[in-house]
Amino acid sequence: MSDIAAVKAALTSQRIETPSWGYGNSGTRFKVFAQAGVPRTPYEKLDDAAKVHELTGVAPKVSLHIPWDRVEDYSALTAHAENLGLELGAVNSNTFQDDDFKLGSVCHPDPAVRRKAVGHLLECVDIMDATGSKDLKLWFADGTNYPGQDDIVARQDRLAESLSTVYERLGEDQRMLLEYKFFEPAFYTTDVPDWGTSYMQCVKLGDKAQVVVDTGHHAPGTNIEFIVALLLREGKLGGFDFNSRFYADDDLMVGSADPFQLFRILHEVAKNGGLAPETNVAFMLDQCHNIEAKIPAVIRSVMNVQEATAKALLVDLDALTAAQRSGDVLASNAVLMDAYNTDVRPLLRELREEQGLHPDPVAAYHATGWQERIVTERVGGEQAGWGA
Repeated sequence: MSDIAAVKAALTSQRIETPSWGYGNSGTRFKVFAQAGVPRTPYEKLDDAAKVHELTGVAPKVSLHIPWDRVEDYSALTAHAENLGLELGAVNSNTFQDDDFKLGSVCHPDPAVRRKAVGHLLECVDIMDATGSKDLKLWFADGTNYPGQDDIVARQDRLAESLSTVYERLGEDQRMLLEYKFFEPAFYTTDVPDWGTSYMQCVKLGDKAQVVVDTGHHAPGTNIEFIVALLLREGKLGGFDFNSRFYADDDLMVGSADPFQLFRILHEVAKNGGLAPETNVAFMLDQCHNIEAKIPAVIRSVMNVQEATAKALLVDLDALTAAQRSGDVLASNAVLMDAYNTDVRPLLRELREEQGLHPDPVAAYHATGWQERIVTERVGGEQAGWGA
């Protein structure tokens, strides 16, 4: 796509979902570093998310995490989001922070523990009904640490049975998005370790089950764009959890570790129709801002996705196809590199001004005084954070 008007139109219609937990305190395995002004309730998380959307214009959805975002009245939470110009997005389950889940949740050898895990997932579907959410996002820490600890095939059978129960509970316009992670906290076997396992389970479940690609959940050297292209080809790419990694599941800001990889991924998305609304690919952030300021980091992450998308949209597909068909290796690569090396920041600044937005969302945030306000007002109570 080289028509600038078409590029701008595609960027204007792009939607990036931010995570409620990205606004709370987080840290390493050694310590959580608290920051002043961090939200104390799901309502305050939405207030911060609304500021991100106000300044970027492309982040109207917020993912929830249960039980971290559990409230007594979900209709009130939904109304609060709508009053802020937001929607409640994917509902994320949590089957990894309860003592009963030490040996797994939906794959646990004890049927009682599996029933408890499935009960939590069904609660998440109830919350989807109450909030209007369309996506149930599942990640399981299930696995084993030692050879012989449990039966590998039996655990897959338990996983399939549990997922099937939840799948049957979904409404007609709701989806199950199954994430994968090749290790951690299970180090010998992980029950959903890769896209193939997730895809296999989703195919057996049906059309309402799709795969989530977390960009930090891969071994070094994995060709993530290949995975993305194949899942798009099969109609099984449900969405992304965008973040960056240097070593493992670092959950750093998307595009910070390898911006060229993010571009390559979004090139496959754009080329294969993944930006079209009917494809229904969810572009979600899944990040923890441990040492950097929360809201500016989320804004910067949204901008990073926008910049990579803009570059992907600038790829001359006609020239690329011609070079590929002629077998011209260098010319093919040059087409991609020309787009990647284009400075798209002026284009995005111009687009924001056309939308009535400040050309620099981060600078605009600092000028709002919001950070000073929340530091002053959010005193007392318990800050949201890892495990809360």
